[in-house]
Amino acid sequence: MTSPFHHQPLKGLYLLYRATTTLLIKVPLWTLLLLPKSARPRPAWTIKRALWLKSLKAFISTLSVTGPLGVTPDHHAITPGPDVNGVWVKAASQLVHGDLEKWATESSVIPVDIPGYWLHKKGTTLKVGSSPSPGEKVILALHGGAYVRLSAHPSDLTSGIVRGFLKHIDSVQRVFSIEYRLSSGKPDPIANPFPAALLDALAAYNYLVTEVGFAPENILVEGDSAGANLALALTRYLVEYGDRPGLPAPPGGQILLSPWTDLSSSHYTPGSSAYTCHDTDYITLREGGASYAQDAFFGPQGRTFGELNRYVSPSSLHPDFEISFAGFPRTFIVAGGAETMLDQIRTLRNRMARDLGEGAGVKPEEGKVTYHEATEAVHDFLVFKWHEPERTDTLKAIAKWVAMTEQ
Repeated sequence: MTSPFHHQPLKGLYLLYRATTTLLIKVPLWTLLLLPKSARPRPAWTIKRALWLKSLKAFISTLSVTGPLGVTPDHHAITPGPDVNGVWVKAASQLVHGDLEKWATESSVIPVDIPGYWLHKKGTTLKVGSSPSPGEKVILALHGGAYVRLSAHPSDLTSGIVRGFLKHIDSVQRVFSIEYRLSSGKPDPIANPFPAALLDALAAYNYLVTEVGFAPENILVEGDSAGANLALALTRYLVEYGDRPGLPAPPGGQILLSPWTDLSSSHYTPGSSAYTCHDTDYITLREGGASYAQDAFFGPQGRTFGELNRYVSPSSLHPDFEISFAGFPRTFIVAGGAETMLDQIRTLRNRMARDLGEGAGVKPEEGKVTYHEATEAVHDFLVFKWHEPERTDTLKAIAKWVAMTEQ
């Protein structure tokens, strides 16, 4: 049963209470307390950034009681709006093989048609879903939200990342964001556990290759947070089952922003970044902070499924876990030095560099893994326009990395 604060009039009254106390009491008090640099979560932070973090934590805490402020677009329909270029993506049942087919059967998940949204660079006259020009690159964007929230819709908070790419990457004229199915679990209705999102990401990739006409080497698969986890899973599937008829080749590159790469919680131990960065990030991992998302995502498989599964926990520290990234494309990994997921992201970087080599990846001897850690940044900081100069610096670094393949 959902909380009574999810419904009016209690929802409205609670939101009014939290907004009033935060603006009139907490913000002035926080400002006074944060005047000394030593009192801020990070001494290098400005008061403005420290206040943003505290306000963001308060907002997330409020939503944990009330649920979303409004109706969020989802996979059931194309949600109209200004400059919304939505298309339906056909299910790719014919491309589901091996472990993916087995897991889908075990979780009673089937491929379905889903919406996707095209975002174009300002000033372009491209038609929605038009064939690519010779050598044109495209980004397949997979949004974050712990697999249980947010959206691919252009009105969503995470679309700021996509718009950042279009602004800074000269060779990318358009981005395709897929509205993959979100998971939910008790006390909400149980729906769309793993591998629902992976089936949807596969359909989106197949759409770009077989319907729009992009060559796989010109596709960059990008994801932030849980979306980066999904990007890794999609690429792994394309690598491992590349010999199956009709399955497209792996993409030309990956961009992983604050990737959530250990859904087993093996990194969530005292002394890890899940604890040391608890006060410098808005994401809570310790003491069951991700338990709802984990339970909803794993569904009937259970949490133990994540301990040894290479698709969902590529950074797992379980002593019996083994993984290889052989065959993966060039990868750009972004982490925030103040984020709770920092340790698991570094584990991913180390494992990928072990198998692929660390470097820009243009020449074989340079390696394929580029790692960018913004020392003072929080989780998924490219979402936030106020997170400067780290946001712009990182977007420029990604743009430079993309441009290297065109030389």
